[in-house]
Order: sequence, then C-alpha cells, then structure tokens
Amino acid sequence: MSYTAGDGTGITLRPGAPNSAHRDNHTHRDVSGGWLRPAVFGAMDGLVSNLALMTGVAGGTVDRQVVVLSGLAGLAAGAFSMAAGEYTSVASQRELVLAELEVERRELRRHPESERQELADLYRGRGLPPELAEQVAEHFSRDPEQALEIHAREELGVDPGELPSPAVAAGSSFASFAVGALLPVLPYLLGAAVLWPAVAVSLLGLFLCGAVVSKVTSRPWWYSGLRQLALGGAAAAVTYGLGTLFGVALG
Repeated sequence: MSYTAGDGTGITLRPGAPNSAHRDNHTHRDVSGGWLRPAVFGAMDGLVSNLALMTGVAGGTVDRQVVVLSGLAGLAAGAFSMAAGEYTSVASQRELVLAELEVERRELRRHPESERQELADLYRGRGLPPELAEQVAEHFSRDPEQALEIHAREELGVDPGELPSPAVAAGSSFASFAVGALLPVLPYLLGAAVLWPAVAVSLLGLFLCGAVVSKVTSRPWWYSGLRQLALGGAAAAVTYGLGTLFGVALG
C-alpha cells in the first residue's frame, strides 16, 4: 500500500518499504543476520559445548564407550534444552506482542480520532509538512487493519504479519545444535578409539563456522575462523585439564 501526496509534492510513502533510489544506488548487508546467524551460532554452541564435555570426560577416563555415551547424552540434552528454551522464549514474546496488538486494536476502535492525530504528530515529528502529515495519517487510518499495522511498527517495532513461530524457532535450534554437537562424536561412531580425531574434526568445524559468521560481519573470513577455533580450542583444553585433574583425584 502506498500513498502519493495530493499537494503536488510528488512524495510517495510506503510503510516499511525502502526508498527505491536507495535500492538502486547501493545495498546493505542483512544486519539482523537473518536465518544464517542463529543457525551458525546454534551449531557452534553445540560443537563447543559437546567438544568440551567429551574432552573433559576423556581427560578423566580412557574408556571409549564412556566418552561416546557422554557425547551422545550431551547432544540429546543440549538439543532438547535449546529447543525447549527457544520455544518458551519465542512463545512468550509472541504472546506479549499479541496482547499489545489487542490493546492497540481496542484503542483504534474506541478512540480513532486520537489515534489518527497520534499518527499525524509522528509524521510531523519526522519532518513532513503539517498538511501533508494530516493527509497521510487520514489516508492510513481509513483501513483499521492497515492502521493497526502502522501503529504496531511505529510504537512496538513489530510487523503483525511477520511474528516468529515458536515451533519453527524450536525446530531450527534443535537441528542446528544437534548438527554441531554431532561433529565431536562422529569420529568415534566411525571407529575412532582415541580423542584426537574428534578434536581435529571439531576444530575444523569451528574454523568453518567462524568463517561463515564473517558473512554477517565486517571481519575477514580467516580472522573469524581463527578466532572461533582459538576460543573453542581453549574451552576444550581447559575441560580436558579439569577432567584429568578430577580423574586423578577421584581415582
């Protein structure tokens, strides 16, 4: 839905749409990260946490079955925990937004003129001439659903038609965490009897995850990859040392 001012200015407004000249001149990266950021960070979380768990257990025991069982248990527990937490978080946020949208919808029914004036004041505050701001507010206020959408975007910062799905959030969190957590276990499942193949595969995975993250940052891919490799490697080294220390103490 667009609105062209009738006063000869030729100004066309499209709520939520980028300016066409801006689109033609240059583009920006998706600063929110879209789906890539949560997917990569979910996998990275699973990889680091499960690698750290397995190296900690391996530091205290040489029993291959114990290490594998710990890795599989860490995968399942972490993935279900991530899914449950993400579902609850997104569902709670969605319920809050829906409740606030209902408040706004009720206000639009009860006090349409006040809400129209509020919209006109907002456009005036953004620099539109008073007469044009009144015209725009009047135009957008004719359709209650369109008025609700505009008020929601301006006052709540949300689009009523694009609220996140708790089920999708939970499923994607579960899947991305599980994929990352599977990497340290995979060499054992393929027949490895010692820890170093799992560490090697995990460190490679960490580097690749870090490199992919550079797609939503301004850092070079090799910098992001090495940074994540160093952080994940440090976590694994510390937990391995703690596992060895506790294993000796308990033995």
